[in-house]
Amino acid sequence: MAVDIEQRKKWDIRPGNIVRVWQKIKEKGKTRLQAFEGMVISHKHGYEPGATFTVRKVSDGIGVERIFPLFSPNIEKLDVVRRSKARRAKLYYVREKAAREIRKKMKQIKRNAVVDKGEVSESDTDKNSDGEK
Repeated sequence: MAVDIEQRKKWDIRPGNIVRVWQKIKEKGKTRLQAFEGMVISHKHGYEPGATFTVRKVSDGIGVERIFPLFSPNIEKLDVVRRSKARRAKLYYVREKAAREIRKKMKQIKRNAVVDKGEVSESDTDKNSDGEK
């Protein structure tokens, strides 16, 4: 159950990114993977052993936030679904905003990337969600 610390430091967890976190769940002696997909609204304590990141999603009209320890052995992998550039380090203001307003605030970055075992492919084209630069 050892965690590869250097691999976890390469994960691109930035506020505004939409990520899918795969977490190990033990039920009745079996282990399965459960995905939690949402927007990263904060990343705290850098890459020290107590580092955490908060992911928020809206499920059936109710906002759900989970705080994940970065170096938890229960996190199997992390997929970056969509990247966007935020102008703030902590995006707590999205709790009160509608989804349309949030999309306008975030600057979308077109990249094809899956962060799993160090494989990353990227194209550095920046594009605003409205199609403007």
